[in-house]
Order: sequence, then C-alpha cells, then structure tokens
Amino acid sequence: MRIVRALAAAAAGMTVAAATTTVAAAPAAAAAPEADVAYHGYVAMVHGQVGLWLTPQNHGPTNVPDATVRLRWSSPLADLQQLPGQCARAGASTVLCRTGALEAGGLGRRIVIAVRLAGAPSEVTLQIDTVWSGGARDWNPQNDRHKVLALDTGDSYYF
Repeated sequence: MRIVRALAAAAAGMTVAAATTTVAAAPAAAAAPEADVAYHGYVAMVHGQVGLWLTPQNHGPTNVPDATVRLRWSSPLADLQQLPGQCARAGASTVLCRTGALEAGGLGRRIVIAVRLAGAPSEVTLQIDTVWSGGARDWNPQNDRHKVLALDTGDSYYF
C-alpha cells in the first residue's frame, strides 16, 4: 500500500500535458468496501457420503453482492456427483459454491450439499473458506475458515 501511495504522490507532482489523467481515479479504486463473511452449519458422514448444511452470514458493515465458498475434502470425491445449481466441481476433492447476495447483518441462503467420497474412508476432514467476497475486504477471516473432522458414524459435527 505504501508503494501505491508513493507512486500516486509522484505521479501527482508530474506535469502532464493532457487535460485528464488517471491519477485522480487511483485513490477511489484503492478503497474497498468492508464486510465480515462467516459460515455456520454442520457436517455428517454415513457410508462414504458426506452431507453439509452451511449458512453464510455477513456481519457487515456493507452488503456483499455475491461470494464464493470453497469446500475441500481430505479424501477425493467419487467421479459422479449431483451438485446443487450454485456449486461446481473444482478438482479431485474441491467444490466451489456461490452464496448469493449477503446483506449486511443478515443470513444468506442455506447451502445443502451431499457428496460421495471415493473408496471407503472412515473419516474425512472438510476445510471451508472464502475464495471471493464480492470485492469486499474482510478483516476477520477466522470466522469464514473452518476445518471439521467428520467420522463415518452419522453424527453431526457443528462449526
């Protein structure tokens, strides 16, 4: 950030022949809105199938037009999956899902997803984090990053 400010100050001091410059736009582009995206929910695993119930939340102060949550399992997913419309496979063990708009101080639309794991693991670790938050800066990323261990018992594990 100091480098950007130094370059902007140096550019402002230069004599420019053109009537308009891009220097005036630089400070406005540097100011990103702030939002605090969080995820709450639970995971359950039965016979190699993992269910996830996840509710996104925005603690504010600004609205988020859309966000993307990354779901990474410690075991590879089976080849064939039936994912919800807002989700897409992004690798052998990764799925990305759109949250939709998140109003400041509000809850988003619940995401329910079931995946089948390859093989027959007795446990799986699910890592949840935000990949994109609509261009907003999140000063508290700890509440949108979770690591949940689920045993193949049918029990629910909350985060």
